[in-house]
Amino acid sequence: MSVREDCRHYSSRTVRDEVVQRCRVDANEVMPFACPEGCLFFEPRTLSDTGWSDATPPER
Repeated sequence: MSVREDCRHYSSRTVRDEVVQRCRVDANEVMPFACPEGCLFFEPRTLSDTGWSDATPPER
C-alpha cells in the first residue's frame, strides 16, 4: 500500500531538501514509509485540518 495522504494522521515536512513523512499514531511501515493495508487508525482528513477555508464568496 502507498501513503494515505488523505488521512488526518499523515504528516509531511521538508527539512534541508529532504521530505520527512510520518504517521502521528505510528501505525506506518517504517522502511519504506507506507500505510498498512486496511489501517484501523485511518480517518479522512477534513478541510479544517489543513488550515484552509472554504472559498465560497460571501452573499450580498
